[in-house]
Amino acid sequence: MASNLLRQRVRNPELLKKLVKPEDTVPWFKSGQSLGWSGFTGVGYPKLVPTAIADHVEKNNLQGQMKFDLFVGASAGAETEDRWAQLDMISRRTPHQVGKNIAKGINENRIKFFDKHLSMFPQDLVYGFYQKDTPGGGKLDWAMVEATAITEDGHIVPGASVGATPELMHVADKVIIEVNTALPSFEGLHDITEMDLPPHRKPLNVTGVKDRIGTTAIPIDPSKIAAIIEVNRGDATGPNAPADADSNAIAGHLIEFFEHEVKMGRMPANLLPLQSGIGNVANAIIGGLGASKFEHMTVWTEVLQDTFLDLFDSGSLDFATATSIRFSPEGFERFYANWDKYAHKILLRNQAISNSPEIIRRLGVIAMNTPVEVDIYAHANSTNVNGSKMLNGLGGSADFLRNAKYSIMHTPSARKTKTDKTGISTIVPMATHVDQTEHDLDVIVTEQGLADLRGLSPKERVPIIIKNCAHPDYRAQLEEYFKYAEFAATKWGAGHEPQSLKHVFKMHTNMMENGTMKLKDWGF
Repeated sequence: MASNLLRQRVRNPELLKKLVKPEDTVPWFKSGQSLGWSGFTGVGYPKLVPTAIADHVEKNNLQGQMKFDLFVGASAGAETEDRWAQLDMISRRTPHQVGKNIAKGINENRIKFFDKHLSMFPQDLVYGFYQKDTPGGGKLDWAMVEATAITEDGHIVPGASVGATPELMHVADKVIIEVNTALPSFEGLHDITEMDLPPHRKPLNVTGVKDRIGTTAIPIDPSKIAAIIEVNRGDATGPNAPADADSNAIAGHLIEFFEHEVKMGRMPANLLPLQSGIGNVANAIIGGLGASKFEHMTVWTEVLQDTFLDLFDSGSLDFATATSIRFSPEGFERFYANWDKYAHKILLRNQAISNSPEIIRRLGVIAMNTPVEVDIYAHANSTNVNGSKMLNGLGGSADFLRNAKYSIMHTPSARKTKTDKTGISTIVPMATHVDQTEHDLDVIVTEQGLADLRGLSPKERVPIIIKNCAHPDYRAQLEEYFKYAEFAATKWGAGHEPQSLKHVFKMHTNMMENGTMKLKDWGF
């Protein structure tokens, strides 16, 4: 029976006739089906139906026997997605994930993971690329979507994320809607855009961060809705790591750089729209901007974190648009308690729009993201440790870095191993996997300093990156490598971007064998 609050949220009375319990849906799901979930960075994901299916698998010892292809705009909640991975319920996953168990499943080859730019995933899904060889001809069997309200027309009002929800609903044969009454209705905070297929696609008429070009809810044919589930459970986000000394130093270098660019007339006094990744470094940068002299800033990004609330409170930030609000539990409590203060300053869009290269380039976004490693020529690895071990996936970093006016990678200069507190240098001779190329990046910054690489040839970049960004423990070692590589490659008439293939990954192999990238010698 529907609660009074659910009756208020579901304004199409015919849909209330489809109200069922989560466990009632379990017989609908068969191994081998393709499923789409709402959600982005662990918020706005379906909670009860995935849990009911997992409970069924666990209770009946069906681990590894009931497996699905899973499509989510980015990551879902750990209590659903990562639990599914632990129970060996995921056959294929795309395009981004977070969780120890799902990463383990990918690296043990139990889960086929397809990594994709987040701006491209929804459109390729609609093209039918990912399921092209299945009987459904590109369709998904089911979409499970969280909503905070359903309109009179049966259209879906998402919660704290949009992600790829519109496209997942579009390509699914049937849709289950979980209406979450633990959250306030987010109606009015979304700008949902449906794009025509090529060659009929029209320009995206966004010329400012506040511009609306779509609707406040996701249109859907109500006949596709198979069930309504009432949910009373918030998103299971975790706390944000506090900023450390390295993160604060990185923020300081970037603020100094921004001040210089404003002084030189290359940026307006209120900067350009900001994009920031997630994590403690990104949080520190946004927090540092709140203490800076910049005012009336705007944000065009993927994900909003707690420090954006600090920017609003300081009066430094006027407006922010994203595809997801990923606050800590305390941040969500603060947001909901001050809804009238924040809600009119935030707009949530499809990830195909928040990450659109067309809009990013038009607005001149300042893109800031964190890599695993950067090499001496400014190729960056964001996904695969030592070239092989998948972390979370590419996400949207390349969407922004390829198209931003300022393409910035920030990282601590060194990370610890079990035996050496600076055992891993994040500045290396050659990246073991390349997600962002030398052609994409303008600025590399660590706690040591900032390297402005604009207009520089590869060999001009090397001494600046080593001097300004490498940890002191590794500078001489990197300089020695480059000197030898330049000598050896030039001798063979290959001096444009010199590398010694015999030695280029010796720092990585030494770390794997001895727990540190510090070498006794290069063995030249």
